[in-house]
Amino acid sequence: MTSQMAREVAEIPQAARRFLDLSAGPLREAAGALRQAEPRMLLTVARGSSDHAATVLKYAAEMLAGIPVASIGPSVASIYGRPLALAGAGCIGISQSGQSPDIVQMMQAARQGGALTVAITNHGESPLAAAAAHCLPLQAGAETAVAATKTFVCSVLAGLALLAEWRQDRALQEAVAATPEAMERALALDWSPLSARLARAQSAYVLGRGPAIGIAAEAALKLKETCGLHAEGFSAAEVLHGPAAIVHSGFPVLALAVDDEALPHVVQTAERLAAQGADVFLTGAQAKGAVTLPGVDGVHPLLAPLVLAVAFYAFVETLSRRRGFDPDTPPHLRKVTETL
Repeated sequence: MTSQMAREVAEIPQAARRFLDLSAGPLREAAGALRQAEPRMLLTVARGSSDHAATVLKYAAEMLAGIPVASIGPSVASIYGRPLALAGAGCIGISQSGQSPDIVQMMQAARQGGALTVAITNHGESPLAAAAAHCLPLQAGAETAVAATKTFVCSVLAGLALLAEWRQDRALQEAVAATPEAMERALALDWSPLSARLARAQSAYVLGRGPAIGIAAEAALKLKETCGLHAEGFSAAEVLHGPAAIVHSGFPVLALAVDDEALPHVVQTAERLAAQGADVFLTGAQAKGAVTLPGVDGVHPLLAPLVLAVAFYAFVETLSRRRGFDPDTPPHLRKVTETL
């Protein structure tokens, strides 16, 4: 029987097309406002999978726009009630539901503090959308499986599309437009060697560099949520500053490599961990001692990590069932999480 999560993962390319088609107007308006404001920094407000989407945007914006991007703790507004002076900043709030009170209150506070605010949410009539000056509706359609998949992908795509339009970067604009087709190719990738290894695992690391760090964190979260597997996402550099100490013989590691300037460094880390005895799986590249997993060739390096997320979602749904879990109903979780 096909799970709801599997059906929603299969919908990702079409959901991405809907966002690009139906939210083109709001996207241009928000990007124009950013060009006019010329923010000196960007701030993000998000939790969970949405915060992982914000991490992808952080690296992409710092690399392309050349301004710092920082995450604001929502509790600064919702629990502690402290105002922030944010004149000259852009603030992007990301939430699938747009309902969590802490995210909404922080966005309200950011707007009151002088920031140009943009909401990214699947619900254009939500409290988060109302709290922001601009809203990018994800157009992903109903998502009922507890683990976010198509809404996460569309959140990342929305952030990168906003960045491309804001900076008027033609190469990135064209790559964004071509992303749904790359996602369709990603759904067909065979990661069965990794499934065979993780079917019996208790722990794992997922690694990335740059924008792929956000995808590594998201992949680790999904391994926890859907597979009952203790997984942690790290930078392929940060893992060497302590976490590598517990990588022993047979410890599984998934390294998300894309064809950018960080690739040699990810390969080097993969080879070092393989030399320690780890079972290393590396996407789209070769490393001594590691198993190569297929990727989608020819994707813009800022979008390549997102395309890998689509491949991972298809993989992790099957892994969940292989490990005896129901991917639609992770234990102790519900779809909408409202926190203060």
